[in-house]
Amino acid sequence: MKFGIIRERKNPPDRRVVLSPHECQNVLSHHPKAEILVESSPIRVFSDEEYAALEIPVVDNMESCDVLLGVKEVPLDALIPNKKYFFFSHTIKKQPYNRNLLRAILKKNIELYDHEVITNKKGQRLVAFGRYAGIVGAYNGIRAYGLKFNLYQLPKAENLKDQQALISELKKINLPNIKILLTGRGRVGNGAKEMLDAMGLKKVTVADYLADTFQEPVYCQIDASEYNKRKDGVRGSKTDFFANPHEYESNFFRFAKVTDFYIAGHFYGDGAPYLYTREDAKHPDFNIKVVADISCDIDGPVASTIRPSTVAEPIYGYNPILEKETDYRKEDAIAVMAVDNLPCELPRDASTGFGEAFSKHVIPAFFNQDMDGILERARMTQNGKLTPRFSYLQNYVDGLE
Repeated sequence: MKFGIIRERKNPPDRRVVLSPHECQNVLSHHPKAEILVESSPIRVFSDEEYAALEIPVVDNMESCDVLLGVKEVPLDALIPNKKYFFFSHTIKKQPYNRNLLRAILKKNIELYDHEVITNKKGQRLVAFGRYAGIVGAYNGIRAYGLKFNLYQLPKAENLKDQQALISELKKINLPNIKILLTGRGRVGNGAKEMLDAMGLKKVTVADYLADTFQEPVYCQIDASEYNKRKDGVRGSKTDFFANPHEYESNFFRFAKVTDFYIAGHFYGDGAPYLYTREDAKHPDFNIKVVADISCDIDGPVASTIRPSTVAEPIYGYNPILEKETDYRKEDAIAVMAVDNLPCELPRDASTGFGEAFSKHVIPAFFNQDMDGILERARMTQNGKLTPRFSYLQNYVDGLE
């Protein structure tokens, strides 16, 4: 089985890669029947020379490979017919901007495996960049807080080498006695927590966070069961919430009244209540001044997130009264950091972590008859058609919705 690591061609450029040079070596040592070729790239965070130094062939053509591994969407004219492809296609939610990509994949008889749907038997994702989104998102949010109030200046994450370099910068600053709220306990939320803990910030309970004042900066990490409540007053649970989100309403405002800086690292499911609305943000008791929205659902559960921001311009302001964008430094503005491709700012660490998971969970499936169903669950297209699991996309492909 010959694997090819393709050059990323989407703009803006993404420097991440599925397998680092070291991880390629790891795959080859565990799977003698595997071969790996690397397509030459001028932007990849690991250089051609780093692969060549470990005797991983660097080539200009991927035609001889069976399975092609990428991160972002492949431009239509770069798709090679009759191949197996792995990348984030951003089509499973019927995203209109990638309809033609899925059409081209079907037309070219490509077998598409989307990283986002590589799961175990319980439906839990096995490979993801979420932890690194949380790491960079927390850093960017703390950077935004300093800029908003002219307290300190942190360098941009993209200009630092790795997570340890980010932590080193954070340790140089002194935060005022603010309350930081973090939603989410998954990969993203816990990635953000790593950074708060690395700064030495004190973690406090929900009860103390809501009721007490502190002589130092503190944070509280909560999940869906703590910022939502059942409409009927019955005690709910996280499991019940995910099964019946329509039976819940937001209980977030009690946190908004005492929070200075909010990090949104939760997963938002269809039908769930918004955490705070535009009307909530208008309320005199709404206290949040800076939001790091790592989840970045536009015009959704975090009302101040009205558009994604960019690595180049990561912060904008939201005027809650006018419901419009403004200068984030203005006193009446909520500063919003909503970069939607945060792991790109930490490409070396993100690629290393992603590759370790990919070689552990996905590569073996090609050599053990897919005994755990990894490939079968992630396969979106085959023989020019959608697979049964993804047949719900047919109307999307046909332009009927």
